[in-house]
Amino acid sequence: MSKTFVLDTNVLLFDPLSIFKFDENKVFIPLIVVEEVDRFKKDQNENGRNARHFSRLVDDLRKKGSVADGVKMDNGGTLVISIDLKPKTAADVIDLTLPDNKILASAIALKEAGSETILVSKDINLRLKADIFGIVAEDYGKKDVSLDEIYTGQRLHEVSPEEVTAFEKDRFLAIDDEYAKMEAIHPNEYLIVCEKGNDRRRALGRYNKAKKGVVPLIPLREGVWGIYPKNMEQQFALDALLNEEIKLVTLVGKAGTGKTLLAIAAGLEMTIGREKYNRLLVSRPVQPMGKDIGFLPGDVNEKLGPWMQPIFDNMDFLFGVHRGPGTANYDELINEGLLHIEPLTYIRGRSIAGQYLIVDEAQNLSPHEVKTIITRAGEGTKIVLTGDCQQIDSPYLDEVNNGLIYCLDRLKTEDIVSHTILKVGERSALSEVASRHL
Repeated sequence: MSKTFVLDTNVLLFDPLSIFKFDENKVFIPLIVVEEVDRFKKDQNENGRNARHFSRLVDDLRKKGSVADGVKMDNGGTLVISIDLKPKTAADVIDLTLPDNKILASAIALKEAGSETILVSKDINLRLKADIFGIVAEDYGKKDVSLDEIYTGQRLHEVSPEEVTAFEKDRFLAIDDEYAKMEAIHPNEYLIVCEKGNDRRRALGRYNKAKKGVVPLIPLREGVWGIYPKNMEQQFALDALLNEEIKLVTLVGKAGTGKTLLAIAAGLEMTIGREKYNRLLVSRPVQPMGKDIGFLPGDVNEKLGPWMQPIFDNMDFLFGVHRGPGTANYDELINEGLLHIEPLTYIRGRSIAGQYLIVDEAQNLSPHEVKTIITRAGEGTKIVLTGDCQQIDSPYLDEVNNGLIYCLDRLKTEDIVSHTILKVGERSALSEVASRHL
């Protein structure tokens, strides 16, 4: 029996293609949802673009027939856009002047008509109200997994003592393709090679799918721009950040684990130190924590100052006490065009070639926004996405339903992609205590 999915406005603004994601079932959109989407169509942000995209999709479907009667979609499902329905029961306790209640009322009316109805919304309170009235409600794009179950990019690989010795001596440990497939070892996954029953004797390596084995990490005897890894995960991160064969790196970790600092240090090393890239481009989404302070005076650089201050803090640290002799400060690098710091607002339509691009706070990006950023990469560009999935400021994203996690989950099997989760806070003892207990 086919189901009827009633979509909330926030679902369409999050993903305008969502109407095609419910297989051969019926997708019902109340008229109030169309009216709410219409209010966003002139916005110059992601919501505005998605609102316009949805309108164009529906306009194309309209050519096949009346959406009020139901239009067949390519996936076999049916799209229905209808006037807001009124239920026979519960009508006296629902305030139908509220948009959310009109959507809920339509779902109740469809259920009363005998349809197996599911309300899809990213609004937790609307899902709560639906549950009160006996309507099944789901979050769109929500996976029934926790952050602890996300791909970590590393694993323990137990072998015989002879194989550990051979890896240390030959700097290579062969892994059969069938074994790698059976164990689901992904390209560029980091392996902690150790003896069976004795994990204190260990060696660190990275699985190289092309070479069909484990290769050692890039040696870091002199550090990276004055920075030395303080734990195993930071060693993995720096190996990925300095590897030219890896074109996309995702770093996930709580506050203070060194994600941004390591990424910027590696970017400076690869751009300024080794001259492998033309420019280091550092960016982050303009997403406030809490209430926005509103209009900021000044030119574009003055307006961006507060948003980019976390980047400048890391730059101050790298060019401060850890600054090498004869090294220019980052203001000089900016003036010379070797370092550029900018928001993600105007990245659409660009082609970024030969650059080391770092996107900080990527957990505040939607899957569509992350796709937009990565598809800007031209020849010779490396992209690094960093973020803390437990500190999300966007109202419609959560720790497993955001662009950063979406990206690493979809691309973890690609040969040019690497992922690392940083677990140990190294900023300060106070920062680690706060991250753990607050």
